[in-house]
Amino acid sequence: MDKVVRKAKLSAFDEVKENPAYWLSRSPEERIAAVEYLWRPAHETEVRLQRVARVVKHPER
Repeated sequence: MDKVVRKAKLSAFDEVKENPAYWLSRSPEERIAAVEYLWRPAHETEVRLQRVARVVKHPER
């Protein structure tokens, strides 16, 4: 089987041209829900460091 690779400009695809019109036709609530749907899987599994704040007094003061 031969591997087939085709290069094309992203702006040549109809979906790219129609995508902004689609999202502008959706309500703000639907847009936010879509962003959260895409954002959650990428950020929920991420282990984050806990923020720590310390007050340090200079010994001469």
